[in-house]
Amino acid sequence: MTADFTTGARPVKAARGTELTAKSWQTEAPLRMLMNNLDPEVAERPDDLVVYGGTGRAVRSWAAFDAITRTLETMEKDETLLVQSGKPVGVFRTHEWAPRVLLANSNLVGDWATWPEFRRLEAEGLMMYGQMTAGSWIYIGTQGILQGTYETFAAVGNKLAAEGRHPAPAAAGSTEGPLAGTLTLTGGCGGMGGAQPLAVTLNDGACLIVDVDETRLRRRAGKRYLDEVETDLDAAIAKVQAAKDERRGWSVGYVGNAAEVFPELLARHKAGEVTFDVVTDQTSAHDPLSYLPEGITVAEWHTEAAADPEGFTKKAQASMARQVQAMVEFQDAGAEVFDYGNSIRDEARKGGYDRAFEFPGFVPAYIRPLFCEGLGPFRWVALSGDPEDIAVTDAAIKELFPENTHLHKWLDAAADRVEFEGLPARICWLGYGERAKAGLLFNQLVKEGKVKAPIVIGRDHLDSGSVASPYRETEAMADGSDAIADWPLLNALLNTSSGATWVSIHHGGGVGIGRSLHAGQVSVADGTDLAAEKLERLLTNDPGMGVIRHVDAGYDRAVEVANERGVRIPMLPTSPLTSQARSGNPARVAPESQATEK
Repeated sequence: MTADFTTGARPVKAARGTELTAKSWQTEAPLRMLMNNLDPEVAERPDDLVVYGGTGRAVRSWAAFDAITRTLETMEKDETLLVQSGKPVGVFRTHEWAPRVLLANSNLVGDWATWPEFRRLEAEGLMMYGQMTAGSWIYIGTQGILQGTYETFAAVGNKLAAEGRHPAPAAAGSTEGPLAGTLTLTGGCGGMGGAQPLAVTLNDGACLIVDVDETRLRRRAGKRYLDEVETDLDAAIAKVQAAKDERRGWSVGYVGNAAEVFPELLARHKAGEVTFDVVTDQTSAHDPLSYLPEGITVAEWHTEAAADPEGFTKKAQASMARQVQAMVEFQDAGAEVFDYGNSIRDEARKGGYDRAFEFPGFVPAYIRPLFCEGLGPFRWVALSGDPEDIAVTDAAIKELFPENTHLHKWLDAAADRVEFEGLPARICWLGYGERAKAGLLFNQLVKEGKVKAPIVIGRDHLDSGSVASPYRETEAMADGSDAIADWPLLNALLNTSSGATWVSIHHGGGVGIGRSLHAGQVSVADGTDLAAEKLERLLTNDPGMGVIRHVDAGYDRAVEVANERGVRIPMLPTSPLTSQARSGNPARVAPESQATEK
């Protein structure tokens, strides 16, 4: 048997308004969000059920999609649907506090957790790759990763300034963003990487982004995530260099293969023709079949990959090795270089490049101090479909946190620059204590009729306490606990016990099979008293997992947060620790301690 993803394909669009298709908002919400994931405005290849990330699907097949939607429409308020790698496999009577849907995607026993074994099972129609938010029905388009990307690039700019590497630092009192006067080079402009050019320009930097597929670049330009597309490299360089010199945000997408273009730009960088201050990448390197090797055209891509997956993988890894070698040499030449969580370093190592891990991942380099406070991506969706409901929630969040000017700047920028894809949505980063306040506020807005329909509240799986991913979220943990996967399992169990409307546990998302376990949760603010009780517990407990995870790993800031905010931890230290690594600046861990070949 061979899986056929296109059988039964048709355009999908979530319902809008207040008329229910299901029996309650607690089942209407997952129904609409599943459909929203497959909306052509949102999904990269909706006919194939692919939402983003090369092969990240919302459901296993169109037959499974139909069965799930039929089931959600008929479920009672005390029933729970089980979904195994995108296929509905059972409905059981539970209780109102239990999730309405429990999902498990791509999970394989350790020794079998390899791409070849996964692809064999997928081809037999037995599994699917759920990525992070594709198979958990809370993807909100490229905006979903935008603020995290914005936060990361802001941290990069602040680091350059602190180290005196920022070109012509802005005068005191300037409103310029932290990347003003810098030029960033990156690769990959799909559903995830497409956030990078806008994140850079929102921080007032210039950006050159390379992608092999011109349609991806055109799509991002059409949604204003990218300013323009160029097919001439000299012209592209001239435009971003001018923007850098003028200290203005501007992004250019160049059509080319990063494995070829990065070395060429390195040569020009060394020759003084152009100077890149920041270099990263967000191609779909986590899956070698989703990375186009040199010498193969975009038109040949999928045919070549399907005909010889093993040979294609080796070619892709060799090309990744060439790209990563250029990135390392950019670092040698003084640029700030980091892995943006797509496992390209390990694939390059497999491709024969032994210096692949000489630049860090973005989490230990810039984000871990935020994780210690339970800070992470808090996203919400207006089930009404009315953009005005998002405007109301934006204003309410600003009023709820009046002193958080950084948050206000983000919300203002998002309102001005972000075009909605599918159901109107927003994201911002909130920490322990803040998420529960926001959830209760949204529930009250629904109760008082200030928004037209309930609000779905979720997050990315990339969060402070929901992931075990040694090449990304848990890279270089202070206590060496990078690969311990108990934490996302505990997170999923806790959220299931705390009132979430649906909970998911996935393997491999973001970085590839064998490299991560991660959990997601979604809830519904429907204006009821029961929803308020659930939201208060869920949105306290979920980020609390981030605090306790980092306390356990020995980070001073997490210990401070737990003591300050009353997080109950049986073995909580009462005084700061002494290790420099535990202050949020861990030493880099060698790849040999993070991965083994099977």
